[in-house]
Amino acid sequence: MVYEAPKELVDKVYEAIEVAKATGKLRKGTNEATKVIEKGTAKLIAVAKDVNPPEITMHIPLLAEEKGIPCVQVPSKEELGVAAGIDVPTSCVAIVQEGDSKQLIKEIVEKMRK
Repeated sequence: MVYEAPKELVDKVYEAIEVAKATGKLRKGTNEATKVIEKGTAKLIAVAKDVNPPEITMHIPLLAEEKGIPCVQVPSKEELGVAAGIDVPTSCVAIVQEGDSKQLIKEIVEKMRK
């Protein structure tokens, strides 16, 4: 299901999102993330833990697992929004094109498997 990341991995996820924002492509929000997961084009999904009500993002980890896309839970939607480069909190961010964050995503996925 969803992988609850330890603090050092959460920082890596935020960093990967920031790098992908600058050099690749992101999709922000639950609806956008759902679309790219269903298409199978997402490389990494980050879901905020503090989304209220939690039903908004409950389907994301299940869909991601079904499609074999790594899904990481991060503690804060505010920090997720900042990492994605928007002024508002966001429940979910999907990295669609990695850009220069390819190596970071690889490291995150390896740590998730341990």
